[in-house]
Amino acid sequence: MKYIAPSILTADFANLLPQIRSVEIGGADWLHCDIMDGHFVPNISFGPPIVKSVKKSTELPLDCHLMIENPDFFIEDFVKSGANIITVHQEAVIHLNRTVHLIKEMGVKAGVSINPSTPVTFLREILEYVDMVLIMSVNPGFGGQRFLDSSIRKINELADLRDKLNLQFLIEVDGGIGKENIKKISEAGCDVFVVGSAIFNKENISAATAELKNIINSTYV
Repeated sequence: MKYIAPSILTADFANLLPQIRSVEIGGADWLHCDIMDGHFVPNISFGPPIVKSVKKSTELPLDCHLMIENPDFFIEDFVKSGANIITVHQEAVIHLNRTVHLIKEMGVKAGVSINPSTPVTFLREILEYVDMVLIMSVNPGFGGQRFLDSSIRKINELADLRDKLNLQFLIEVDGGIGKENIKKISEAGCDVFVVGSAIFNKENISAATAELKNIINSTYV
């Protein structure tokens, strides 16, 4: 199964509910919430109150990506706000195993993310405990960036490691994904595609979502 997860970071927040409806019509599987604190990444986005409001507006799973320092302090708040999946950064967490187990103990799925400069091998000891690994294909902090081609090698490497270890975690990719490269990303082993500008910056959001969903479905066997 492959999943499209539109990132609401790029949405028009004055029209957020209609835009959520549009991606639902287009076949979106999840909604991706980019949480930024202005410290771990050079931008500030939104927090639990927005996630809670979004949760009231959709039945789609909420995929919360915490690009923040000290995420342990905020995990409970995001769970209570309706997050279904919480992903933390390997680079931001000192005791990653403990943080992953904290997330799972609260009844939601746990993911771990790595920045473009972080090798996949850094995750070797946590892979058996996580539900998802998020490969950042841009330097995190802002939407609309260009996909880093080196990410394809990392997706392949992670997919091969998953097969070698006989594990079941999902591979998610975030940053610079559009109709020009989504097929190549899918064929490399990606399961979950976080898409922002290539959906929310289009005149017909539903059609843009459906087009990307059709492309990944055509590469899924």
